[in-house]
Amino acid sequence: MTKQELIENIKSKKSFLCVGLDTDITKIPEHLLDDEDPIFSFNKAIIEATSDLCVAYKPNIAFYESYGVKGWESLRKTCEILPKDCFSIADAKRGDIGNTSKMYAQAFFNPESSGLNFDSITIAPYMGEDSVTPFLDFEGKWAIVLALTSNQGSLDFQNFQNAQGKQLFEEVIDKVNTWGSSENIMYVVGATRGEAFTKIREHAPDHFLLVPGVGAQGGSLSDVCQYGMNKDCGLLVNSTRGIIYASKGRDFAEKAREEAVSLQKEMQEELEKHGVI
Repeated sequence: MTKQELIENIKSKKSFLCVGLDTDITKIPEHLLDDEDPIFSFNKAIIEATSDLCVAYKPNIAFYESYGVKGWESLRKTCEILPKDCFSIADAKRGDIGNTSKMYAQAFFNPESSGLNFDSITIAPYMGEDSVTPFLDFEGKWAIVLALTSNQGSLDFQNFQNAQGKQLFEEVIDKVNTWGSSENIMYVVGATRGEAFTKIREHAPDHFLLVPGVGAQGGSLSDVCQYGMNKDCGLLVNSTRGIIYASKGRDFAEKAREEAVSLQKEMQEELEKHGVI
């Protein structure tokens, strides 16, 4: 998916919602556990209930890897049914030396070798250029690079300042910008960082930002939009637990849709307020 296609989809759906598919078999409704593939059954129902309200889906790969071969098959089947008009994100946070990154890129971007065909993958850039650029060799695919995350441990490294007062996350963005462009690179920025989005936009004014942390993690959608939205929207705001686990009953898909509708309406208001639509 190109950047322009993503922008047009945001305007058409009046939404910049990304639904996280962090599917934990211990949290899905009990009646699905008798299905041949409970994880896939759950994902399919969530996707069918929300696909007209969101512009992206983000399976967290750990929730599939943890179940071994069966989990990977659930992921492959989920990837196959993701709507073509929705941006797909493999939240894998890979990051290794060049020849290994090439294999990771094959795993998530080449359906002929792996059965998976995601639009993008999240990447930890600690090992530098050769941990990121192999993913950019795939035409039409995106690298979503960790910049400023919302977990408590992010304070251990990401805010470190050099002698000139430049923080590590700023250096990461400036360096990664030289490896690609806003047409194939996005950044992960946690929603709980609020005004930090102003600093992020100084370094990445035109890039899309993947924003986890709205909802169950306490991030404010209005703050994210106030400080982070640009003329094209430039945001993919993820919600996971608040949507997919809205109910543990047989009405789980309907309740997920209700939560997605609520978020989409808030997003439409923000898009209108900021003149994107």
